[in-house]
Amino acid sequence: MFAPARITVANRVDREGARTLTGTRQVNGASRAPRIALVGMSLESNAFAPVATEADFLARYYFEGEEILTQARRPDSVISTEMAAFVRTLDATGPWEPVPVVVTDCPPWGPVDHAFFAATVETIAAGLRESAPLEAVYVANHGAMVSTESTDPDGEMLARIRDAAGPDAAIVATLDLHANLSERMVDVADVIIGYQTNPHVDMRERGEEAAHTVRAMLAGMRPRGTLVRLPLTPPSVTLLTASGPYGELIDYGQRRKREHGGAILNVSIFGGFVFGDTPKNGLAVVVTGREDAVPARALALEIAERAWSERSRYARHLTSIEEAVALALSNGPNRAPVIFSDAGDNPGGGGSGNTTWLLRALVEAGAQGVLYGSFFDPDLAHAAREAGVGATIAAVFNSAGETEFAKRFEVPAIVRAVHEGPVVGRRGIFAGRTLDLAPMAALEIGGEDGITAVVISARHQTADPVFFEALGLEAGTARTVCVKSRGHFRAGFDLWFAPDQVYEIDTPGVTAPVLDRFAWKGLPRPVYPLDPDTVWTPPPDPA
Repeated sequence: MFAPARITVANRVDREGARTLTGTRQVNGASRAPRIALVGMSLESNAFAPVATEADFLARYYFEGEEILTQARRPDSVISTEMAAFVRTLDATGPWEPVPVVVTDCPPWGPVDHAFFAATVETIAAGLRESAPLEAVYVANHGAMVSTESTDPDGEMLARIRDAAGPDAAIVATLDLHANLSERMVDVADVIIGYQTNPHVDMRERGEEAAHTVRAMLAGMRPRGTLVRLPLTPPSVTLLTASGPYGELIDYGQRRKREHGGAILNVSIFGGFVFGDTPKNGLAVVVTGREDAVPARALALEIAERAWSERSRYARHLTSIEEAVALALSNGPNRAPVIFSDAGDNPGGGGSGNTTWLLRALVEAGAQGVLYGSFFDPDLAHAAREAGVGATIAAVFNSAGETEFAKRFEVPAIVRAVHEGPVVGRRGIFAGRTLDLAPMAALEIGGEDGITAVVISARHQTADPVFFEALGLEAGTARTVCVKSRGHFRAGFDLWFAPDQVYEIDTPGVTAPVLDRFAWKGLPRPVYPLDPDTVWTPPPDPA
C-alpha cells in the first residue's frame, strides 16, 4: 500500500512595511507602538464525543476586549497559560498597543457546533477589521478542532484572520502538540509554535517564544515555514516526551535546530490527536526558517524520515482491569504505591469523565487504600452536598442516564468532605490556573480503609493533586490512586509516583488507546498502525 505524502512550504509574498529594530512603526512621520491583536478559540475535538456547544465554551470562558488583558495579567486566571505569558512578555519587552478581541476555550469534547464556530470567527474577523491597521495577531488555539461541518476549522479561522488583518500583519500561533496540522494552517500563519512537552508544562515558554517571535518579525525577520505530514497516527499514550520515541524525536529536532546556527527559527513536531478522525491526521513536522525556506525543508524531511523509521516503537502495553484489581488488592504497605490511569475515559481527550468500569471492579473486589478521582457527576455531587458531611447515602453514579460507556452504578457511601468554590491548580498542566469544580464531594465506599471517590461538577481530567487536596485527601498516603487522565497526571503526581509506579488501564471509552476498536471515517488510509503495511515515500523537494 502507498500512502501519499506532501510537503508544504509557505510561499507568501514578503511582508512590507516600515518596521524598525524597536518595533515601532512610522505613521505620518510619527512613531507609535505596534498594534497587536489577541485571539483564540481552543478545542481538542474527539469525533466520538458529543458536540461542543456554545454553552460548553461559555462554561469554561469566553472573554472579549479588555477582560482578556485583565485575565492574562492575573496571577491565577482561567485563561490559557500561553496567552498570559504572551501578554506579560510583551509588557516586559517594549511598547505595544494590545488589541484584545476574543479568547475562548472549551475542555476537550466533540466537534464544535459549526454555527457557534462561524459566529465566533466572524466576531474575531470583524474585530480585526475594525482595529486596522494591525502589525501582528497572536492566535492561541489548540489546533485539533473539528466542527459539525468542517474537518479544518483551525485552518478556516486562520484564513479569516489573514483576510481581516491583511497581508502585512504578522500572524503567530501557538498550538498543542496534539494539534492536527493542515497545509492551510501552515500556509496562512507566518509561524506556528508547538508545545514540546507531554505532559504539557511548557505553555509559558511557548507564549514567551511567540512574543519574542512577533518582536523579531516587527524588526524585519521574514520566516518561512514547511510542513511534512506522515501517515502515522500514534495512540496518545505513546506520545510522552520524558522518554520513548516521541520524546527522543523532539529532542533530536531541537538539537538539529541548534546545530543550524540560527538559520532555523522553530522546530515543532506534532504527534497529533488521532480521535479527531480527519484527513489531516498524522504526525506532522513543522520547521520554520528564520529567513530561508531551504534549510527548513531539508530539516523537516530529515526529522520525518527519522520518525517513520521508528514507527514500530509507537506501541504500548496496557494493563487490563483484572490485572489492575489484582495489583490493588496485593498492594500492601511493604510495596510501593501505584497510580492507575483510566485511559479509556480521559476528559483531557474528550472522555465523558463518568465511566464506571474501573471503579465498579475495585468496589466489587473490596479494594482498600484507594483514592479514585475524579468522577464527573453534578447530580451526585449536589446530592452529597445536600446530605451533608457524615451522612450515609445511596450513591448513584450516572443517575441522570446511561450511555454506551457510562453505566449506572449504585453503592452505599459516606460523605466524608464537600468543597465549594473554585480551586487553583498547583502542579503540571493546571499550575496557577483557576478551576471551578464545585460542588465537589469525597465519598467513602467500603469503610474507612476502602475506596474514597471524588465527585466533581465540571468535567476535567484529574491531572493535579488539588482535585484531592481540596477535600482534605492526600495522594501521597494512598496505596492506590486512580485518575481519569491519560498522561497529564504524570506531571501532577510525580512527587509520589515514579514512571515504574504508573499503570495505564485498558478501560472502555471514547479515548481508549486501542485504535482498532473504533469505526474510523476520516483518517487518511492507509495509516500506521491501523494499516501495518503502510508505505511512505519522502516527497520530492517542491523547489
